Amino acid sequence: MSLLTKCLIFLFLVASDMGLCYDRSNKYRILSVVLSDKGRRLRIKLRGDILEYNDDFKRRRAYISSREKMRKRQRTVLITILLLILAVLLLGIGAGFFIKKNGGLPGFSKKNVIETSSDPSDGESINLSLTESGSEKDGSSETPASTTESYPYNTGDTALNDILNSAHAKFMTYDYDAAIDLLNSNPDYAENPDVKELLASCEETKATLVRADVTKITHIFFHSLIMDNAKAFDGDSDEKGYNQVMTTKSEFLKILDSMYAKGYVLVKLHDIAHEETDENGNARMVPGTILLPPGKIPFVMSQDDLCYYEYMTGDGFASRMIVGEDGKPTCEMVMDDGSVSVGSYDLVPLLEDFIAEHPDFSYRGARAVLAFTGYQGVLGYRTDPSYESSNPNYEADKETVRQVAQCLRDNGWELASHSWGHINFGKRSFEDVKTDSDKWASRVESLIGKTDILLYPFGSDVGDWHPYTPENQKYEYLHQLGFRYFCNVDSSQHWVQFGNDYVRQGRRNLDGYRMYYDLPETDPKKDHLSDLFDVTQVFDRERPVPVAPMS
Repeated sequence: MSLLTKCLIFLFLVASDMGLCYDRSNKYRILSVVLSDKGRRLRIKLRGDILEYNDDFKRRRAYISSREKMRKRQRTVLITILLLILAVLLLGIGAGFFIKKNGGLPGFSKKNVIETSSDPSDGESINLSLTESGSEKDGSSETPASTTESYPYNTGDTALNDILNSAHAKFMTYDYDAAIDLLNSNPDYAENPDVKELLASCEETKATLVRADVTKITHIFFHSLIMDNAKAFDGDSDEKGYNQVMTTKSEFLKILDSMYAKGYVLVKLHDIAHEETDENGNARMVPGTILLPPGKIPFVMSQDDLCYYEYMTGDGFASRMIVGEDGKPTCEMVMDDGSVSVGSYDLVPLLEDFIAEHPDFSYRGARAVLAFTGYQGVLGYRTDPSYESSNPNYEADKETVRQVAQCLRDNGWELASHSWGHINFGKRSFEDVKTDSDKWASRVESLIGKTDILLYPFGSDVGDWHPYTPENQKYEYLHQLGFRYFCNVDSSQHWVQFGNDYVRQGRRNLDGYRMYYDLPETDPKKDHLSDLFDVTQVFDRERPVPVAPMS
């Protein structure tokens, strides 16, 4: 019980229950009062002067006088209580307006918030302690770069704790075999009740798993998220493009909430299929095995153009990506006063925050696919050779990109090509595609590492819906460079094509254009998004409308 609460209780008792009593020694005393507080007896004694009179008349007069004084005291105390309550309410309202306006208290994050994460097997719950990052309003003050998690098991035995907590983490992310192996790794703990209980949960849940149809997995994608609507939608020449193809922070977080509530689980593109070599030494693509509890729906997520182009400066976006103090990827953003703030200022750290709070949103540690161009560098660092003479940190920035890319890979993110110059692969000549792809390999892949994923710029594929063939010169060259996963843009819920040596998948753009033209007031006949979320609840009403159609 807080000190303020105790004070209010004390004053209330003084105002309402305090009185005088007559005892056998002809004395008047102030009554003691007893309060029951959640089953405990809390005794508060208010000790006053003894009033002793032998004459009945004087005793009655003294009693009446004391009662009058007490009534005055009650009125005074009641007025004091009302003033205290009013002051607390005014402070609370003021603090609420301040927090709403600023997205949180400066330098403050809500730590150790208790969140119940439901066990997918039997409805039991584990309490997790979290740190909430970000804010409800775009352009907020600095957000923390890390989350704080308390482990669900604390038995007093360090070795046992390690086994239980590691196994529980695997259990929450659907890796039941790994969890079972951990629980069985030390025979000394075979009869431990916690080990036996978690082991039983793993076995019971594993028996219910359903194999996902990998040909019916949806793929959603975003560009850099708008963190400050006022700066992005300020009427300049870039506003139209931002309004069409970008997603705001509030929209992104609402989409995550909706998809999580609907049972969606993030999987890797490589979970859908992987390459194997047969007995003759020939490589072929094999459908993956994704096992999830009933009601769970696998999906893939990706983000294009993770480069923080120069034209985005000052328009309410992150400025570059870094490795946070906790070893996880996070972002920098330049504030109005020119200072640089570190926090959850784009999709990557926001998704990390969400998965930290909801570990069962990720299948075995899966994160999104991140696609890079190269003509203005990577991840906000000007690393293209065209910047060598103008960027004084050119060599250092290239090394930083290598470190950030490795950090992304270590944390489950898949890296992809989005071409070097963001060219239209479907319309450009083979020579242009070859030149651009060679640049990407030498200027981008040399920094971020080898990848076999290509996310087509503009969603423009090198072929139509028919399977790729050796006669397709562009495909053949891209295949020679090592690409095996090819993703275009398609508004269907899911489109997956398996070839002997490749996989194609359609992606769904969740941006201003798609959401605006799916609103009932815009076109009641269109419905591309209801399987994911209610667009009327997600669409950011701070957007300029109408959103211009795509040319």
